[in-house]
Amino acid sequence: MTLATAYIGVIGAGAWGTALAQILSEGQEELLLWTREPEVVDQINNRRENQSFLPGQRLRDNIRATQDWDLIAACDILLLVTPAQHLRATLERLPDSAATLILCCKGIEADSQMLLSDVAKEVRPDNPLAILSGPTFAHEVAQGLPTALTLACESRALWDQINPLIAKTSFRPYFSDDVIGAEIGGAVKNVLAIGCGVVDGAGLGQNARASLISRGFAEMLRYGTARGARAETLAGLCGLGDLVLTCSSTSSRNFSLGKGLGQGQSAHTLLSDRTTVAEGASTAPVLQKDAKARNIDMPIVDAVCALLAGRADVQSVVSQLMKRPLVSEQR
Repeated sequence: MTLATAYIGVIGAGAWGTALAQILSEGQEELLLWTREPEVVDQINNRRENQSFLPGQRLRDNIRATQDWDLIAACDILLLVTPAQHLRATLERLPDSAATLILCCKGIEADSQMLLSDVAKEVRPDNPLAILSGPTFAHEVAQGLPTALTLACESRALWDQINPLIAKTSFRPYFSDDVIGAEIGGAVKNVLAIGCGVVDGAGLGQNARASLISRGFAEMLRYGTARGARAETLAGLCGLGDLVLTCSSTSSRNFSLGKGLGQGQSAHTLLSDRTTVAEGASTAPVLQKDAKARNIDMPIVDAVCALLAGRADVQSVVSQLMKRPLVSEQR
């Protein structure tokens, strides 16, 4: 692969995958965007817009949507933007490819409790691997608004190879070699964003939201460091930065889900009405199970799980959280 010949492909044409295609197509001869929906292929190639998942954003002419697996497998760099629980199946379906894989999905595999990087290594052990994560709303990235995020690679050599293709005028990646930290930050913040949405929907106030972000970050640190992440990674763009963004706006799918729960709607109703995935809903029970197995205290995650499962209402989980034993903040 050279900068002159590198060919970029994106697998997954939801809002985030489409936004990444838009920003990364800057300066490229062509960028391939794989989608399973034939209507999305038609929308992008013939109308220059993904009306199903990112309406209102005109896409560059050098973006080509496809359903051809062999064509996408021939790319030098592949960004995986599938739902977290579909990553394994996607990698197994991908034909033989020497591409560098950049995981852009956030979560923990439900059946195995494996981080997504471990899933990728298990299925495609010979492909170079990186993680792209950080505070990013798809519509802002697609519009070219300033964005900074983490590009985690296991080696500086891989970063040096792919970063010149990922960095764009309004899209600034920062290097990290802490792949585990980049993954855990993105997975845990999705669950905490549901909690912050509950706070907003139930009208519990800004004090409560700030408290939940802070104490949720403490849970992220406890869990992340126990799994091998570095605290400074989690305090950066892919952890705290992403947490602040997604805990503050209904542009976050997870926050919106939580807001509905806070307003008294059922998780079943909220999730069945969605055309996009709120990853935190899938990650929460997996995270809770793994944390308990490791004896890691994550009361906010427990509260979110109780609400999602319909085992408790907002008033009871708030009461339980506020009645917990008084301990050191650093605990």
